[in-house]
Amino acid sequence: MTRTRRAAYVALSSFGCIVFIGLCAILSGAPLLFPSLGPTAFLVFATPQAPGASPRNTVFGHLAGVLAGLTGLTATGLLTAAPDLTHPSWPRIGAAAIALALTCAAMAALDIPHPPAGATTLIIALGLLHTVPQVIAVLVGVVLIALLAVLINKLFGVPYPWWRSPAPIPASTNSPPMSRSTPR
Repeated sequence: MTRTRRAAYVALSSFGCIVFIGLCAILSGAPLLFPSLGPTAFLVFATPQAPGASPRNTVFGHLAGVLAGLTGLTATGLLTAAPDLTHPSWPRIGAAAIALALTCAAMAALDIPHPPAGATTLIIALGLLHTVPQVIAVLVGVVLIALLAVLINKLFGVPYPWWRSPAPIPASTNSPPMSRSTPR
């Protein structure tokens, strides 16, 4: 695929996903459309074979971000507090730091890397979306973009996993030894 065609595919696919999710948000009145869906859209269409772009990593990465964000809010006593982005406080900074650390740790420990989940956890920890209906809407938005990524990529013949990226093939233990002239 040429660079121009690839760029058009990424742009149009991302555009279509966000319009569809935005329409669902308007019809439902729920915040299904939120900032970290932008980098998720880029990943699933620009680098569909990257492990972080798989539907599994997309869903579980954002889920880890949501749960960590709620944990950060709870740990700092801010779960029911209104957000105030104009005057950061130490508890709010603590909630964000705790949430991001937990999200990164969970993604590393569970082998579910999905960098946009770091933005989702900050959206939650900063109190922008933190009520039960809002959190459910965030997760629905994530599932929608994961489903749309599968549908669109498969429809256009773009190699993309149904759920999980294939595991890398380990190097054979029976491979011939490297010659001394080959740099290591």
